[in-house]
Amino acid sequence: MEMRCTPSRLSGRINAISSKSDAHRLLICATLSDKPTKINCNCLSKDIVATAECLKSMGADITVGNSAITVTPQPFNKKATLNCIESGSTLRFLLPVVSALGIDATFKGQGRLPERPISPLKEEMEKKGVTFHTGSEFPLHLTGELQAGEYEIAGNISSQFITGLLFALPLLNGDSKIKLIPPVESRSYLNITISALRKFGIEIEEQENLYIIKGNQQYKSPSEITVDGDWSNGAFFLCAGALSKEGITVTGLDVNSPQGDKKILEILRRMGADVTVIGTDITVKKNRLFGTIVDAGDIPDLVPIVSVLGACCEKGATHIINAGRLRIKESDRIESVFNMLNTVGVAVSETDDGLVIWSDNEMVGRVVNGYNDHRIVMSAAILSSECSLPVDITDYKAVEKSYPHFFNDFNSLGGKANVINDGK
Repeated sequence: MEMRCTPSRLSGRINAISSKSDAHRLLICATLSDKPTKINCNCLSKDIVATAECLKSMGADITVGNSAITVTPQPFNKKATLNCIESGSTLRFLLPVVSALGIDATFKGQGRLPERPISPLKEEMEKKGVTFHTGSEFPLHLTGELQAGEYEIAGNISSQFITGLLFALPLLNGDSKIKLIPPVESRSYLNITISALRKFGIEIEEQENLYIIKGNQQYKSPSEITVDGDWSNGAFFLCAGALSKEGITVTGLDVNSPQGDKKILEILRRMGADVTVIGTDITVKKNRLFGTIVDAGDIPDLVPIVSVLGACCEKGATHIINAGRLRIKESDRIESVFNMLNTVGVAVSETDDGLVIWSDNEMVGRVVNGYNDHRIVMSAAILSSECSLPVDITDYKAVEKSYPHFFNDFNSLGGKANVINDGK
């Protein structure tokens, strides 16, 4: 089965979904808290459900409603099996947490998750009292209790390792430090973590490339909290607005959010799009678009949709740089984006750590491989509006990982997306 996207111009108004990044963090903080927390969340993706189910396996009482999740802390189980499905955040956040709690834990995963690295986090945990009985092979089985002390982590592999430690170390009997080895990428994701921790009363002292964490801290629930609007997923429709004379307005996006992907506004403006911000309403309309240089070191999730925008420019080349970590995502996203664009006729070349996308392309409709990667599928759907014939996208259900009702929203803005038979 494939999703056929017939070329159509999108326009209108849509509400941003709740941030997956923020929801992961608030769920974990709520589970570690002193009393129940109501988390207002308007979208439950597969990754968020994976985190919630893992926390339930650890012992938390979690109730999911239509637009809210209620987390009631309970005594933690001594032994737990946690199925992270394909969520790298769930895995890397919870590895240190279960060890801080002394849980005998087994982690399972699917898709490319077992291939994604857990080093150097694993080695740092092993130095501090944790045993990985299966090495780095899935299912991971670890025992032991994490000890306070000094941790040293490379800052350019995954910010998720650091986030996991930031959740766990305040629980330990003793003070700790996390030293980041430069260069540090995706620092904005660490800012989201610090923001969530502070909302739950956890104190973290920040210095340059150093976090100082007091031990024996208590997570304190704010009772009710609302998940931030998602800039990563909002970016798909903001970029679609840059291809539409009528424009698109995405509501519920806070320009003061710690999310680094709000940088999409700067990129859109630099490329020439007409951008208007009124409170939490962001409107983007078509203007002449020009290629630019995009440093993806802190905004890796924006690369697929920004690459689509680059393909739709009238003049100049768009250079994506510092995106090497995209090769270990749900797919090799540098290769996946290259293939997506090349398939429909875009002049594009692949580099070791990025892409070069030329402008003034005549794009045709073809079958595009979604690579079971939600961001590739959504980018291909937006790209279809600039093609001369329909784009048929494989693995379209991958959107359930982060944006389950993406195609409903796509169609509500004038898109023409329909499931078709694959001929078998």
